[in-house]
Amino acid sequence: MKYLVKKGYLLFFNAVFSFCLVAQPDQKSQEAYQLTLRKTSERIVVDGELNEAVWSSTDSASNFWMNYPVDGLRVGDELKTIVRVTYDDTYLYIAAICMGAPPFVVQSLKRDNPLFWTGDAFAVVIDPVNEKTNGFIFGINPEGVQTEALITGEPARRGAELSGYNDAWDNKWYAQSKIQEDRWTTEMAIPFKTLRFGEKEHWGINFNRLDAKSNSHSSWTPVPRQFYGVDLGYTGTIVWDRAPKKIKNNISIIPYMLSGGYEDFEANTDAAFNARVGLDAKVAVTSSLNLDLTVNPDFSQVDVDEQQTNLTTVDLNYPEKRLLFLENSDIFGDFGTPPLRPFFSRKIGLDGDGNTIPVLYGARLSGNLNKNLRMGLMNTQTREEELPGNNYTSLAMHQRILKRSTLRGYLHNRQGYSGGSSLKEDYNRVGGLEFSYRSQDSQWQAVGGYGLSIAAAAGQDNYFYNLSGGYNGKSLSMAYNLTGMGDNYINDFGFMPRQYHYDAIDDTVYVLGFDHWYGSVGYIFYPQNSRLNQHGVNVMYNGDRTATSLELIQDKVLVNYNFTFKNTSKIDIKYTHEDINLLFPFGFTEGYDPLPVGLYQFDYGELQYQGDGRRLLQLQTGFSFGQFYNGYRTGISVSAKYRVQPWGNFSLNFIENNLVFPKNYGKGRLFLISPKAEINFSKNLFWTTFMQYNTQRDNFNINSRLQWRYLPMSDLFLVYSDNYLVDNFGPRNRAFVIKLNYWLNL
Repeated sequence: MKYLVKKGYLLFFNAVFSFCLVAQPDQKSQEAYQLTLRKTSERIVVDGELNEAVWSSTDSASNFWMNYPVDGLRVGDELKTIVRVTYDDTYLYIAAICMGAPPFVVQSLKRDNPLFWTGDAFAVVIDPVNEKTNGFIFGINPEGVQTEALITGEPARRGAELSGYNDAWDNKWYAQSKIQEDRWTTEMAIPFKTLRFGEKEHWGINFNRLDAKSNSHSSWTPVPRQFYGVDLGYTGTIVWDRAPKKIKNNISIIPYMLSGGYEDFEANTDAAFNARVGLDAKVAVTSSLNLDLTVNPDFSQVDVDEQQTNLTTVDLNYPEKRLLFLENSDIFGDFGTPPLRPFFSRKIGLDGDGNTIPVLYGARLSGNLNKNLRMGLMNTQTREEELPGNNYTSLAMHQRILKRSTLRGYLHNRQGYSGGSSLKEDYNRVGGLEFSYRSQDSQWQAVGGYGLSIAAAAGQDNYFYNLSGGYNGKSLSMAYNLTGMGDNYINDFGFMPRQYHYDAIDDTVYVLGFDHWYGSVGYIFYPQNSRLNQHGVNVMYNGDRTATSLELIQDKVLVNYNFTFKNTSKIDIKYTHEDINLLFPFGFTEGYDPLPVGLYQFDYGELQYQGDGRRLLQLQTGFSFGQFYNGYRTGISVSAKYRVQPWGNFSLNFIENNLVFPKNYGKGRLFLISPKAEINFSKNLFWTTFMQYNTQRDNFNINSRLQWRYLPMSDLFLVYSDNYLVDNFGPRNRAFVIKLNYWLNL
């Protein structure tokens, strides 16, 4: 109670801020942009040819608006896009004509490749419940390469990290493209079984076109250029002649079997060979509510984490890529304020280094209970081995109010198990409530939340709170947040990096509550008749204080000026000042004394350049220099990517940080070298080899994977991984896996 009184003025400010935002106007795009869908009895062959009669008789969406680099203008005839939509009992069909002469930029033939949106592409955004809170995007390029993602109502601000976009999600749908002399055409067939929807006659929809040659983005409904076209606040409407009926017997079963061997050289154990089976399943309980199941899951085919050099005293955040945790992941994961999240799915089945903790089973029920209420219920059990097993249960609810706003809550429970019985003193329970406001036009947002944790060893000061708000204008943007927790807030589900402090002398981790302050202001200029698309400045403040005594942990001020050119290249210039109060000794150099406790004040600068991403050879480089605690740091990064369109991608990333400290605190050179080769023999056969040489982690890793997609969403994987020590290049462990899975729709 004492803490709430102390922070009461902030709660009041956030409430007043949110109330003022309610006056923001509604968007009229759904009234002005409507497309009527009529059912077809004609058989449509998805080949990209558009030679079926239905494509000349259905309503069309055309006359697109520019979204980037300018907005408010219609697209000219030379880049005109015409879209037609129809459906039958099984599929939603979409056909598009994309005017423009080849050659087109195709970054890869591999589905869901991370460079997909830097080439030519067409995409459809679908909001089946039409509540602007969650939806889907399906994209295709001129070579017929597909990508899909789950999206939420998070504002999709251009230039910032794209939140609310989960491209690790996969599902079955069909598409093909055809390149012609002055255009490329495409056809999509999206099964209703793939979508989660209710029986509504109006769905939210938008169409997006990316033209790499002109570096332009356009959309059917006008979207301000500060937002990407995936923003759900700017969808139009498809009006069904008859709303699609709820899908019955919508079940997907994905069994797998694998065989492999593993040898641990560090533990000096004999090579172990094993074979096992397991399965994943997706069951549509209703047309808008999905049940994900897994038994004895295996994630060996999941991409390895791209390692980073960590020059902070906190853990790094790596993305979730495992199938079980992906669909409707925002229901569980959107609480809190980045980077402080009360739920982080990688805490389940993975340790802090990304190593697998075997999961026995998992079940996730998620989706829409009705048009305004979304829910997620999850239960997973990890296997008991050297440590006790754990059962994780999570419940989250999102109730929509005030158009795009939500009142939401969560409950998480971890219970330790050993010998088949629960351990009475080994548990953690976490709960909280949040209110999230978003204006109809995505320009204003505010969030306020409060939570508690219960653990056997915890006492009072077990609270967690978060307050945030922001404005996303075309030129001006502002954001603030205040997030914190008490000394006894224990959350085995969450990601709370500043909470844990490592003492390098005692080799002990201490847990401290803290308050985290953040604020930023940015302004973008849009010059005319210039080689620049835009340039702008952003000023950011980041600060942390201990919760009990408000003692300084960190103050950071960053000033960034960036330039974005019409040829897609970018230049960033940064200046940073940091005040860090090191509460415990911490070392950055191996074999030397750790830095002592005390206040460190230092300044440094950075310069980064990113080349034209449309070229076959793309270069990216960065340089940083300045003070670092009581010493100095010089950093350099070089990245070279070469594309053999469309079948090959070859890259080499090099990062070096040279640290020099006074006296007996030493010096060190940290290297991270990561070459990668991706060869696409076809759109169904891929070979990827990724190597990472990291002196900070004393590890050299090789991961090589051959993937054959022999049927849609059904794969054969051959995966080889090898890890070596950097110092003496001695082997650490080695594994080889053959895995076969099959996606069966019932």
